[in-house]
Amino acid sequence: MEPLDTPRFRIENIAPILRVQDISRSVAFYTGVLEFTNADWGTDQFTLIHRDNTGIYLCKGGQGSPGTWIWIGFDGDIFALHEKLQANGVRIKLPPTNFSWAYEMQVEDPDGHILRFGTDPSDKKPFADQEVNF
Repeated sequence: MEPLDTPRFRIENIAPILRVQDISRSVAFYTGVLEFTNADWGTDQFTLIHRDNTGIYLCKGGQGSPGTWIWIGFDGDIFALHEKLQANGVRIKLPPTNFSWAYEMQVEDPDGHILRFGTDPSDKKPFADQEVNF
């Protein structure tokens, strides 16, 4: 099979679109708890919440599926983030766990989407990679 002659292009950005029930509730979660910023142009039907040069679109009742999973790689203290989220009543699906690919924690947003926060794994603790089903 010969390779296709495709034009070269640069990807500017990739951002998921999450289907939400209530934009105000979701914006309050992402801006109040996770310290994202809501786009100035956002409406009660569609908006972008963003932080550190990346973002997530929120769409009321459309453009996406309930229960979407999103990877959020970050530099920081996963245990401090875990404590903050617990203090804010966020549902923790998986507490900070050391895997070979990342020190990861999974939390649920108000619409049931799963946010997988991950930072560098620890080489001082064993990895929990045995048959993990997400």
